[in-house]
Amino acid sequence: MKISNIPFTVVDWSTIATTEQEGESGVAVRRSVQFGDIRVRMVEYSSGYVSDHWCEKGHILLVLEGTLVTKLKDGREFILTPGTSYQVADGAEPHRSSTATGVKMFMVD
Repeated sequence: MKISNIPFTVVDWSTIATTEQEGESGVAVRRSVQFGDIRVRMVEYSSGYVSDHWCEKGHILLVLEGTLVTKLKDGREFILTPGTSYQVADGAEPHRSSTATGVKMFMVD
């Protein structure tokens, strides 16, 4: 990722409007800011959330609160807890996430 043409910017996430997306079950609540081609997000999945699709978008994701279960299409499964992250390139490995308890994450893509 090349970061260019972005001035120093402070984001107060509490002032960013939310959008909601229903999963296969549960809901994802997102706050997003866009800097050129780079999207930065604060995302919360409700308890019982299961994604409704296999994602092929690249992300850098850091778990802030809760537990995230991410499955790869090849069958591998990863459990992320606060302070853990994953990084994946666009189109590299389709992934799908869920959480039993709810999770809050910081994402860059």
